[in-house]
Amino acid sequence: DEILRSLAGPPSPPGLAPPGWRVPVDCVRANELCAGEPSCSSRYRTLRQCLAGRDRNTMLANPECQVALEVLQESPLERCRCKRGMKRELQCLQIYWSIHLGLAEGEEFYEASPYEPVTSRLSDIFRLASIFSGMDPATTSKSNHCLDAAKACNLNDNCKRLRSGYISTCSRELSATEPCSRRKCHKALRQFFDRVPSEFTFRLLFCSCKNPACAERRRQTIVPSCSYEDKEKPNCLDLRGACRADHLCRSRLADFHTNCQATFQSLTSCPGDNFQACLGSYAGLIGFDITPNYVDASTTSITISPWCSCKGSGNMEEECEKFLRDFTENPCLRNAIQAFGNGTDVNLAPKNPSPAVTVLPKVEKSPVLQDDVNDSNTAYDTSVISTCTSLQEQGLKPNKSKEQSLCYSQAQLTTDVMPDQKTFMDPKAGSSRQRESRILLLIPILI
Repeated sequence: DEILRSLAGPPSPPGLAPPGWRVPVDCVRANELCAGEPSCSSRYRTLRQCLAGRDRNTMLANPECQVALEVLQESPLERCRCKRGMKRELQCLQIYWSIHLGLAEGEEFYEASPYEPVTSRLSDIFRLASIFSGMDPATTSKSNHCLDAAKACNLNDNCKRLRSGYISTCSRELSATEPCSRRKCHKALRQFFDRVPSEFTFRLLFCSCKNPACAERRRQTIVPSCSYEDKEKPNCLDLRGACRADHLCRSRLADFHTNCQATFQSLTSCPGDNFQACLGSYAGLIGFDITPNYVDASTTSITISPWCSCKGSGNMEEECEKFLRDFTENPCLRNAIQAFGNGTDVNLAPKNPSPAVTVLPKVEKSPVLQDDVNDSNTAYDTSVISTCTSLQEQGLKPNKSKEQSLCYSQAQLTTDVMPDQKTFMDPKAGSSRQRESRILLLIPILI
């Protein structure tokens, strides 16, 4: 212990510790703090030399490497994290893995996410979720929420530009044998999902569908013929190995496992019941060879998978199947996608619970703009939505016309859509019933 302390350098006097030394910071800042402290700086250089071309056991057999590791475990580098989309994200991730690969206990199946935890909830972006969620299915039989999502994206300049960019790049044929540039397609997709707010990207990826045309549009969101499919399916473990060789892909995969790994210790099967974190980490995987997608245009079940199989896994088949099931049979991911598509979220502790009254989601305006390609079964007038919303906001009743079928008051929605939950009562009617019951009780006594 004395040798370790001496090698680590003299302890800093109380009150003279470097600013942020004990506070978690991003890894770029943590690296700057370490560089300004001689002991940390020298041990960090030593550890990076120790990790070069050696596994963890070989590294720890070297006393000097072991001391360097011990010192850095007490530095801000050990607790640093990165932010998705930060200015120097790749540099931050490289710094993170330069030390955490040495701290990991060998080749772990699941790795901790290098990103800061997601604290926002899905409810924060439900204002742009499907306007028809929760309404009578009869009124939404012709609706296509995925087409609505595309129209909403086209109304936003940034979303429209980046979406048009990746569709053009991923659809551009290079030659008869090379239908597209997969590398450029992936880069364009990553830019879209990293730079466009989730209010738009989530709607495109996780829109709810009740017909095959809508589900196929959802499956085609990422232009799978270029970004997803290939001539042959590689082995899933080979795909995972290639992903872990890249700092950015490794980080996104670790983030997915951290936020979407199914757990039975929560109501939703998601860690912390946080659907937003799971969906965000799923979107973060798009634009790599491990890109996941819907396997078909089914409307009755949601099956997600990367383009790989466990064929030829040998004695690693069990591990391969486990990795693949994290996508194909993941209740957390499935629940998160369905929750967003249905416009529902987890509310574990409502502030003012009112079990006697059914509260419906607030209806918001939905932007209208024709997309590049219209689906054959979506011949409905979306301008009705804006008309209905504006009428409701002004407290007016619509005339008897086509928009009347879509304009409901809250009480009408509750009684018509959910007849089993008729909970609205007239207080005057209630008091008159009570008086009548009291009179009936007095009649036998009088007789």
